[in-house]
Amino acid sequence: MRYFIQLSYNGSAYHGWQIQPNAITVQETLEDAISKLLNLDISVTGAGRTDTGVHAAQMFAHFDYNRSIDTKTLMYKLNSFLPNDIAIHDIFRVKDDAHARFHAIRRSYNYKITLVKDVFQYNYAYYIHQDLDVDKMNEAAKILLQYQDFQCFSKSNTDVKTYNCKIEFAQWKLKNNTLVFTISADRFLRNMVRAIVGTLVNIGLGKMEVDDMHRIIASKDRGEAGFSVPAKGLYLTEVIYPKTINLI
Repeated sequence: MRYFIQLSYNGSAYHGWQIQPNAITVQETLEDAISKLLNLDISVTGAGRTDTGVHAAQMFAHFDYNRSIDTKTLMYKLNSFLPNDIAIHDIFRVKDDAHARFHAIRRSYNYKITLVKDVFQYNYAYYIHQDLDVDKMNEAAKILLQYQDFQCFSKSNTDVKTYNCKIEFAQWKLKNNTLVFTISADRFLRNMVRAIVGTLVNIGLGKMEVDDMHRIIASKDRGEAGFSVPAKGLYLTEVIYPKTINLI
């Protein structure tokens, strides 16, 4: 039987989602907790691989278990067992072939920039004290929707088969001295959002022009794009699945 887990986490203490040697990750922490509670070695597959220090307001993962589970009881036990920076919001049965990663049809991220020195956002937003031209940043963000190949924003030496992504939405909004970038797509490449944000910040600072976005994307060269902004301001906010994965 296959189960989906909906969770959130503060990524500050973790070396990303995916298990890796000699580093604490969200996946390993979750697997250890479920395995102990179910008294069986459980493997968990996530909807994506957030990098070191990146947060998730909404993440999904799936695992298999050989019999029916009281999901409410398991959710309560997991929340008691897990550290305070990981929270379980739901556990539910899905079809046996439903896949948390491959069946996701849309993912959304937010990136937060604080324009004032804020002691309460120090670990959760990128502080920029220079003036940013948000109108130009939004003009450049719209250009992203015209393209599909985003190799220029991908981390080097990745094992992906294609650099194509369908970006459906990309926009900056300013609220109470916090500038929030929201971007939605069917999939994202490693480091893609942070590289896009760094490029848009350079445009907002006047270091690049809006039309440079066309040249950067066409180059397929990571060196042509802007810097990668710090991970602490990045949040996975939504993962959408087709209703067909649910049991009828």
